[in-house]
Formats: sequence, structure tokens, C-alpha cells
Amino acid sequence: MIKKPIIALDFSSMDEVVCFLETFTSDEPLYVKVGMELYYQAGPQIIGFLKEKGHQIFLDLKLHDIPNTVYQAMKGLARLGVDMVNVHAAGGKKMMEAALKGLEDGTSIGQKRPKLIAVTQLTSTSEEEMQYGQLIKATLMESVIHYAKQAHEAGLDGVVCSAQEAKHILLATTDRFMCVTPGIRMAEDDKNDQLRVMTPSQARKNGAAAIVVGRSITKKSNPRMAYEQIKDEWMVEIENEKLYS
Repeated sequence: MIKKPIIALDFSSMDEVVCFLETFTSDEPLYVKVGMELYYQAGPQIIGFLKEKGHQIFLDLKLHDIPNTVYQAMKGLARLGVDMVNVHAAGGKKMMEAALKGLEDGTSIGQKRPKLIAVTQLTSTSEEEMQYGQLIKATLMESVIHYAKQAHEAGLDGVVCSAQEAKHILLATTDRFMCVTPGIRMAEDDKNDQLRVMTPSQARKNGAAAIVVGRSITKKSNPRMAYEQIKDEWMVEIENEKLYS
């Protein structure tokens, strides 16, 4: 379980990241997500900058290609020293196995391999869009669980999914399988382009091991206060579990 909300740094430049992080204390280690928008603009140097600041990093590039290409890419990404990376489960079991092997081969001796998770269905995808656009005739829940089971069989650490699906995935795999859940909103926030959303409290009750939060923090007038509110709500559920376990 990841006790800190993962902040999605959905910015287009290093300068924007620096400006955003100035709203937090310099000695406060965060867990942040670097996605395609930022990584493709700022490159590997953004990873080095964040690591120097002591932050944990989820590198969200969603690799999806033939197994050998993904193997080589993951072998290189492992050398960046990030904490978590991902692939698209739609790439198949062999591709996911190759991704894991690439991470293992690229991780230096004595260093910890980054966690590897697989994207099931994006939280912006509806069942209608999936069935029409992807020609998947199953229900959205069936598709997500199928991808999760494939990722589990491939040896991955978990999946990216909606918090709405987390408890079903844990029942289909194991309670040690990580469900990393974007689409997190406070009750009063807009959904924007996310369809399958939950609050931090709802996500934890439903089995999420980690929450990824973007605009509900980054677009607020006081990001630090928004972060603390989300973190507090998330941690209350974790502490409650300890009390009643």
C-alpha cells in the first residue's frame, strides 16, 4: 500500500513543475507521477530533478509494443531509478512478461526493481466506447478483470484501474495485487473527462492500494491544502482498518 496520494504532474515543462512544487515545503518527500505530456517535453532530466529532491516517482508511459521492443525499453527505464512504471495490458501476456524481464535485467545489483503495473481500461473509457471502439463485446468489468488476471499471471505487481473495479480484481487475483487508481476526486470536485471516479475514502474502502490525483490538487488555488485534505481522507480509512482488523 502507498500511504501518500500520488500527485499527477500533468504539466508540459520543467518550469511548471518547479513552480508547482514550490507550494510544498522543500523537505517534504512526495510521490509524483510523470506522464507522457511531461516526459516527452522535459525528457529524462525531469526524473533526475525529482530524484534529487527526494521524491518517489511513478513513470506513467503506458508502453505497448512487441515484446522485444518493450523489453529493451524497460531495460533502459530501469536505469532511471524510478519507483513504478507501467504497460498496457492490451499488449498481451508475453509483452508483459518481457517488460518484467527488461526491468529485472536493467536494475543494477543491489537496487530495488521498480514496481510494474498494467493499465486495464482507462478511467475515461465508457462501456459503450469500449465495445464500439475496441470491438470488445464483454462488459467493461469483465474486460478489466480479464486484463488484471493476465497481468497477475505474467508476474506483474498490479494494475491501473478505476477504484470501482478494485475489489473485484482482488477477488479474481490476490489481496497482495496492487490496484493503483486514478480518477480520484473529492466529493465537491468536477469529474472533467474522467467517467469512473471515486473519492479517496471510497477508493480505499473498495480495495485501492494507491490513489493518483491530478486536477483535484494541481488546479486548486491552494494545491498544498488540497493535497493535505486528500491525504487525510485516505489515511483515515487506513487507520480505521488497523483499528478494526
